[in-house]
Amino acid sequence: MTIKIKGMSCNHCVMAVTKALSGIEGLKDVKVDLAKGEADFRNDNSVDLKVIKSAVEKAGYEVG
Repeated sequence: MTIKIKGMSCNHCVMAVTKALSGIEGLKDVKVDLAKGEADFRNDNSVDLKVIKSAVEKAGYEVG
């Protein structure tokens, strides 16, 4: 699954989003691309998109 992330501007941002998504049980192989403004991951346990969005927002960024 790939989602758009708004608000990232540096590698620190990439690390913050990666950490937020990696902390969600059920998400695997999290890869965040600063240039594309995207996060890509496998969602094995059908994690609700609301949970993913909330984690990204708590890290200070926006899904969309």
